[in-house]
Amino acid sequence: MPLPLQGLSAVVTGAGRGLGRAEALELARLGAAVVVNDYGQPGRDGSGEASAGPAEEVAAEIRSAGGTALAHTGDVSDFRQAGELVEAAVAAFGKLDILVNNAGILRDRMVFSMAEDEWDSVLRVHLKGHFNTTRYAAAHWRERSKRAGAPVYGRIVNTSSEAFLAGSAGQPNYAAAKGGIVGLTTSTALALGKYGVTANAICPRARTRMTEDVFAGVEGACGTGLDPLAPEHVAPLVGYLASPAAARVNGQLLVVHGGMVAVVERPRVAAKFDSKQDTFTYDELDAVLGPYYADRPEGETFAAAEVLGLKRG
Repeated sequence: MPLPLQGLSAVVTGAGRGLGRAEALELARLGAAVVVNDYGQPGRDGSGEASAGPAEEVAAEIRSAGGTALAHTGDVSDFRQAGELVEAAVAAFGKLDILVNNAGILRDRMVFSMAEDEWDSVLRVHLKGHFNTTRYAAAHWRERSKRAGAPVYGRIVNTSSEAFLAGSAGQPNYAAAKGGIVGLTTSTALALGKYGVTANAICPRARTRMTEDVFAGVEGACGTGLDPLAPEHVAPLVGYLASPAAARVNGQLLVVHGGMVAVVERPRVAAKFDSKQDTFTYDELDAVLGPYYADRPEGETFAAAEVLGLKRG
């Protein structure tokens, strides 16, 4: 019986460590030939010298398990290098079928203390990096579809975060980037559906180099069990979304961690008020909105549990 991704090729960005590594290994296990992309900087803030080591190690791990993989060390936040990444997959495997965008950095700071570069760098790697690779992959699929006169196979899995859903006080740059990725994903899903391409986003919760301080107080696995926050809990969903079985899943946002997957609905109207005249006056707005928010303490915002109906781990 053929593997679900047999004969397909994939690019996984940020695949030298953590989530990206687990995802690349899973796609290879399911039969895909994988381009393992990682810029290889040691600092989670994007600091340090770039290195081929992380990408090469994961590619070698895939090959040692009998899979097909090659390493790519380009910077996806660079438009040209992102194009070269897609071209590398096409040159090596004849086509690109799957794009998993995972690369990112953190430069955390409260909004009143954040420097311009701390904002720009995080948006550049996360949001622009997702756009760059998506743009080239989308052009590849559109061209193939036009040549064939029919839809082709294409899958995009983007990486958002619960920081977008519920906010993150010390991460305004990261939360904004992850929110932008959801907008990019849904727009891409609408634009590429007619070509046979799906685009979805996940909000993973996992213990990685990026989140080592966030989950510092959360207990890991007991005995020989898998850590509830291990990236290996996230990878199967990515493999599924990349597969033919997920053809009807498009433009969706899914939260995943520790053996749990939640499908997030698009925002719904919680309450609606109509003016009794041509337009609202200040007093009329105060009369309808004041009572609606009266029970909320000043400064309180929506908690993650409210947004997702879930408890934070």
